[in-house]
Amino acid sequence: MALADSARGLPNGGGVSPAAGSGAPGSGAVAAATGGWSSFPEIVELNVGGQVYVTRRCTVVSVRDSLLWRMFSQQQPSELPRDSKGRFFLDRDGFLFRYILDYLRDLQLVLPEHFPERSRLQREAEYFQLPDLARRLAQTRAVAARPAALHRDGSICAEEPPPPLLGYLEAEPLEGGGGAVASAPSPTASRSPSGGPLLTPSQSLDGAGGRRSGYITIGYRGSYTIGREAQADAKFRRVARITVCGKTALAKEVFGETLNESRDPDRPPERYTARYYLKFNFLEQAFDRLSEAGFRMAACSSTGTCAFGPEQGGPADDKIWTSYTEYVFCRD
Repeated sequence: MALADSARGLPNGGGVSPAAGSGAPGSGAVAAATGGWSSFPEIVELNVGGQVYVTRRCTVVSVRDSLLWRMFSQQQPSELPRDSKGRFFLDRDGFLFRYILDYLRDLQLVLPEHFPERSRLQREAEYFQLPDLARRLAQTRAVAARPAALHRDGSICAEEPPPPLLGYLEAEPLEGGGGAVASAPSPTASRSPSGGPLLTPSQSLDGAGGRRSGYITIGYRGSYTIGREAQADAKFRRVARITVCGKTALAKEVFGETLNESRDPDRPPERYTARYYLKFNFLEQAFDRLSEAGFRMAACSSTGTCAFGPEQGGPADDKIWTSYTEYVFCRD
């Protein structure tokens, strides 16, 4: 085991090639301790929840006694599940795995600003049996749980004072317990430059009731085939992906954990993006969420193209239609 420990961190994952180790004393012990270095390639491809990662084997085995270390040093490749293209398959969150892999590379925890997935990432660290990473994430969550200031844009900052446009109304109970009335603010409360009424954190200058106004665009691409008998022969393909365009903070507010951010993971709350998409494929479900959040449809548009079946390898009489549709929702 001492030889195996000293071998960790080498460029090839601590392995000894058959040519280099065939005559070296103790090389068999190293290979036995690691499950056979020649069994795995130096470069491994991982399919994690549909996201593909390519990395070195020495990276995934860099933390001893972790789940990945046991998989790629104590097991044979034939014992691990693979996808249809031969990549090693892990049924976990593919978006969060990028941070697991970053940690395995240099054993440092570096997260982007406005990162909202600390609790889920901690759960992933516990699943992959990385106790040091899980401990660090627990510490950062404890820091983030301190009293936070609510910015005008709705983002949370743990230790910054509220901006001048936010303040607080002090409520005093009416005589007889008939509710509360706002009294004059304390001298320390923040005021707006115009001297207007001060707002509670649940209220926003952007809209009534604390809800930010703005636009969200929902788009999808679909196709269907119409044969000689249009009604009987129509074949529809399900919606492959529903895209979301708009301000990051609004998209996260409406769709929450059903929003896939893997194509644009580090976008700040007040920036705009056109690279998000939803984890479900039902337009009505997206409409329901938007309606519950106070959005209404403002406009929609659609374009379509037609190709004959033989050009796409289909029957001669078939027409294949492809369409792209967008729905614009707004909240005042």
